Order: sequence, then structure tokens, then C-alpha cells
Amino acid sequence: MYIVVVALTMLILPLVSIAIDLGFHPGASSVDFSIGRWFVFWGVGVRLFLAGTRQFIQPTFTAREIFHTTSDEILPIVREIGLANLSASVVALLSLAIPSFVLPAAISGAIYYGAAGVLHIAEPNRSRNENIAMVSDLGIAAVLIVFVASSWLA
Repeated sequence: MYIVVVALTMLILPLVSIAIDLGFHPGASSVDFSIGRWFVFWGVGVRLFLAGTRQFIQPTFTAREIFHTTSDEILPIVREIGLANLSASVVALLSLAIPSFVLPAAISGAIYYGAAGVLHIAEPNRSRNENIAMVSDLGIAAVLIVFVASSWLA
């Protein structure tokens, strides 16, 4: 199930949304902005909302599957990570209604996903889910970095 959620939110739904956006509203927004908007909405907004909700409600999953710990002492920290993810997701979700939120959410998402991806690389005994997270984190970080750079240069 994890791979399906990651594939949908980090690749499939952003690409479908971009195609619909550009197909039904040609000229309404630039290709760059459409890419930024939809990767921010799905990859940062929806993905971090789902992750944050799970981390807050069910912290044992993240503690065991990601941090490889069986101690309950880490659960309050996982819940706080969940709240941080929920906070970032709200700005990204609101970016559909408030287009000026797209760039700040992209910057935040690029930093978060880029750093998380690098931390996954450093993990010597990654599980399948950690490999999926590493690839998707680095992939969306790259998309967001390109969007931020192109916005800055424009």
C-alpha cells in the first residue's frame, strides 16, 4: 500500500494534474508554474498530510519501520514530526487557492525532501520502504529545486 500512495502522490497525480491543467487551460499558466503547483500540491501537500496524520495518530509505524526502534520513548518525537509535516502540508494544500504560497511551499519541500533523501542514503541497512522513500524524496526534491531555480531566474 505504501508504494501505491507514494507513486500516486509523488508522480502519477502530479503528472495527470499538469496534463489536465495545461490541456484544459492552455496559456492560463506557464508550464513551469503548473509543474510547481501540482508537485507542491500532491507531493508536499497531500503526501505530507498523509504522512503527518499517520505519524501523529499511529507513531509506532514510523518508530518501528523508519527509525528501527521498539522503544516507546521515541513516540512523542514521532508525533511532533507528524505535526511538522501537517504544518508544512497545510501551506502546500492552500497553494491551490493562494498561488503565492507555491514558491514558499516548494522551497520548504525541497529542503525537507532533499535532506530526508540524503539521510536515507546514509542508512546502511535500508528496508524496501526506506528505498522507496529515498528515491521518491530525492526525485521530488530535484523537481522542486528546478522549479525554485527557474522561478528565481525568471
